[in-house]
Amino acid sequence: MDTNITDRKSFIHFLELLHQHLQTNPQEWENISLSDFLEAMLRYTEDIDGYYKNTNQAINADKASWQVFADILKGASIYE
Repeated sequence: MDTNITDRKSFIHFLELLHQHLQTNPQEWENISLSDFLEAMLRYTEDIDGYYKNTNQAINADKASWQVFADILKGASIYE
């Protein structure tokens, strides 16, 4: 799944792919219910700095960007 999100248009495309992935591969998602997904999204948002450090990405998670939003949504799909 393309993770280079630079603007609103690429974020919309990302959301389309994320939704399609859920529909075709629900077994790959840890959090399928809205409640579980929102809980994971909350926790992943708290921990996203660690994700960026562990993957050597120089992204400031405190600065809102389409990329950070996409990373949070993608991470929430698999976060335990």
